[in-house]
Amino acid sequence: MFMAFEDLRNKVVLVTGASRGLGRAIALEFSKYGAKVAANYYSSPDKAMELKSMGNIEIFKADVSRRDEVRKMVAQVEETLGKIDILVNNAGIWYLRRFEEFNEEEFNKMWRINFMGMMYTTLEVLPHMKEKRRGSIINIASNAGIGTAAQGTTFYAITKAAAIILTKRLAFELGPIGIRVNAIAPGWIETDLTIGGKTPDEVSRLEDIFKSKTMLGLVGRPDDVAKLAVYLGSDDSRYMTGQVIVIDGGRMDNLTHGI
Repeated sequence: MFMAFEDLRNKVVLVTGASRGLGRAIALEFSKYGAKVAANYYSSPDKAMELKSMGNIEIFKADVSRRDEVRKMVAQVEETLGKIDILVNNAGIWYLRRFEEFNEEEFNKMWRINFMGMMYTTLEVLPHMKEKRRGSIINIASNAGIGTAAQGTTFYAITKAAAIILTKRLAFELGPIGIRVNAIAPGWIETDLTIGGKTPDEVSRLEDIFKSKTMLGLVGRPDDVAKLAVYLGSDDSRYMTGQVIVIDGGRMDNLTHGI
């Protein structure tokens, strides 16, 4: 009997920022297909332990904005699970501010985690992929990096636009040696990070706002992104690299002024 994504069985997958939100869903989805998942976390140990109990998943603590910690983490993953075949650069944070409200400390923190974390993790994972002449790197960007009119996202968007450029340049450099690099650019996804601390009525109002901004009239769920990440990590996408796949329900507010 044919099984979807059978090539993922026993592949080693590193997912950064995996204790919550999109990263958690991506880690679980890869685990479902028999991959050996290394789930990176930093600030949510209880959620990381819970994740470990839910599948073929090992957890590794590291601050991805520090290259020394990333280097140690990758070494630990390779010692525990084996060389990394698939990398999902998911770790990220955001602060919402209008341009004239620029806060240098906040921006630098976003830059270090959202972009430099992606750089550091890729740099540490790359040597084995180059040695094998095979691998898949999936960068979680955002439709903000392409252009939406959501207010307050200018500085966050800069970090995600950089991730998109990095994806395209790495695809160009690494394609000839068999390493594929793609990006996923989600719109607003309902996770514990985006609705945490809100009342049911507040969540409902938020959902209505974002439904009204999409052609499909839907709210994004973590599984929507996780399923796409698994596809990009598998051999089913063997002929894809350098792509930025927007998954936002057909977001329309990039055409008009948003709220």
